[in-house]
Amino acid sequence: MKVIGGTARGRKLSIPKGARLRATADRTKESLFNILPSLEGKSFLDLFAGTGNVGIEAMSRGAVRTVFVEKNATMADAIRKNVSACGLDSDHEVMAVPCERGINILKQREESFDIIFADPPYEKGYVERTLLWLGGGVLLSANGIIAIEHSEKEQWGEWSVFSLVDQRKYGNTMISFWEMNEDG
Repeated sequence: MKVIGGTARGRKLSIPKGARLRATADRTKESLFNILPSLEGKSFLDLFAGTGNVGIEAMSRGAVRTVFVEKNATMADAIRKNVSACGLDSDHEVMAVPCERGINILKQREESFDIIFADPPYEKGYVERTLLWLGGGVLLSANGIIAIEHSEKEQWGEWSVFSLVDQRKYGNTMISFWEMNEDG
């Protein structure tokens, strides 16, 4: 696993020994960043961050603030080490807490993000839960985008706050993109 674009291009990211994770594939990550608008000057929230693969890519491509939320303390340490090893110095924070708690803390601090990315465990209902936790759209800036990587089998209900605007399929992986409803 490596950074594929930006100032840290080509840097390898380390994975803790014995870690059980399903990292975003380089091909999927490259497609994601080709779809997203330029990250120059943007804020980025990486939920279920794992090794920080996607958030670090955002930092490398110019995100000015990146927050990683990863409940596993060993993985959160790996994120800190990977950011340092990549020589990235933009504003960032690693929160070693469960996703819902991290979202609530960020809401209390009245933070907002231009891009919110989530890569939750597959087929466990986390797409719907993540959208529910993000409810109200307080963390999403005007014209912001939520991108969630998930299994093609994952299902969820309708949302009054967010509109599904695009979906892309990569093997059995999908990335779904939501924006705030005009009346949301």
